[in-house]
Amino acid sequence: MNKKLTSKDRMAIERVKMPEQDPKRRNSNFEEVNQGLTEEQAIREAQRCLLCKTRPCVAGCPVRVRIPEFIAALAEGDLPEAARILLEENTLPAVCGRVCPQETQCEKVCVRGSKGSPVAIGYLERFVADWALAHPEKLPKENKPEPTGKKVAIVGSGPAGLTIAGELARMGHAVTIFEALHDTGGVLRYGIPEFRLPKRIVDIEVERLKNLGVEIECNVVVGKTVTLEELREEFDAVFIGNGAGLPIMLNIDGENLKGVYSANEYLTRVNLMAAWREDVPTPIIHGKRVAVIGGGNTAMDAVRTSKRLGAERSIIVYRRTEVEMPARNEEIQHAKEEGIEFILLASPIEILGDENGWVKGLLCQRMKLGEPDASGRRRPVPIEGDTFVLDVDVVVNAIGTRANPLLTATAPDLKLNKWGNIETDDNGATSLPGVFAGGDIVRGGATVILAMGDGKSAAVAIDKYLNQKN
Repeated sequence: MNKKLTSKDRMAIERVKMPEQDPKRRNSNFEEVNQGLTEEQAIREAQRCLLCKTRPCVAGCPVRVRIPEFIAALAEGDLPEAARILLEENTLPAVCGRVCPQETQCEKVCVRGSKGSPVAIGYLERFVADWALAHPEKLPKENKPEPTGKKVAIVGSGPAGLTIAGELARMGHAVTIFEALHDTGGVLRYGIPEFRLPKRIVDIEVERLKNLGVEIECNVVVGKTVTLEELREEFDAVFIGNGAGLPIMLNIDGENLKGVYSANEYLTRVNLMAAWREDVPTPIIHGKRVAVIGGGNTAMDAVRTSKRLGAERSIIVYRRTEVEMPARNEEIQHAKEEGIEFILLASPIEILGDENGWVKGLLCQRMKLGEPDASGRRRPVPIEGDTFVLDVDVVVNAIGTRANPLLTATAPDLKLNKWGNIETDDNGATSLPGVFAGGDIVRGGATVILAMGDGKSAAVAIDKYLNQKN
């Protein structure tokens, strides 16, 4: 079918629109917003691909999925082949199809986008991955390789840890993941809300790794329960992928008032501990007027969560304009549709409290944009004397995270940079022989797909290291 289409035919096909929950309904539930494409929609969208020889989309993908090949198979209606190709390169395709910022990676460099909209690669990845999850019997069985006799410890079961675990298991190495929390997935479970990434998807992806022989031990805090040095003695190699979960503080008065959360705590209480329910031991304040400080995806997740918890006003407070917001365009648009308010060019300078120590307001400074800073974005500059107070009862700090020193403080020979992140070479190797690292603990706050890319490249380096080891 696809071979009969001319380039002109493909160019005439309009980009598919993702079916979504109605905003007036979804802003009060935690069900997934994006509903997924039908098979007919997915095949038609796949037929928009020009099958260009330059394949820039592959270079734009951190895990190097063979995008033209899986899309070509999908365009022909060969779903088992499309799934086989996708799963060869991506350990977590159903996750990536939902939360990966394709618009700044593979879709950004899509040749089809030079004259119109790029191919909806992310939507197609999600469709094929979901089809594979629903039809495991139609996929070729994965043959377990001969055991190498080598053992690898993975610290953290987030996207970097899960990816490298799958890659190393397929190479025949015995892999054990050590997770600090009581459930798997890392940021995929505690950081991303159900309405963007259903936890059943994480569960199925983790179960697939277990079927490959990957062992997972939860409630193990490396740096406290066990040290890095103890892992090095027991295992032939170690990969550190424990993320960067320590919040960057606002450093303003009132930050310790009751009703102030870091985004990490706020989202963890909801996503991992079901805090929206009244019958759980980890309740959360259901604020009526919630201000979330920040402009990234985490800020969007937190403010949209507050709306679903019953807030009458859910407000983003951001010190630049929407143009500079690092959040995905889709997340910003979804937030607006759901009734989220945006107060831009404003920076908090004090959290106000009542006589009982509860939040009652947020004092903000009006800002204007000056010259670009190191990030390339225009620097926000205060407008002297122009302040205002937001009447709020909950404040969520979502300005970013940094490395938690719990592990690194017990490993003095592990070289860190000035921000406390682990230093590595291009292959993920640290200053300690046999110890590798990747994801946010190396990069600082980054994306799921970049963490997965780190895990995939480190797996190759670890395999090489183990093969050279006596």
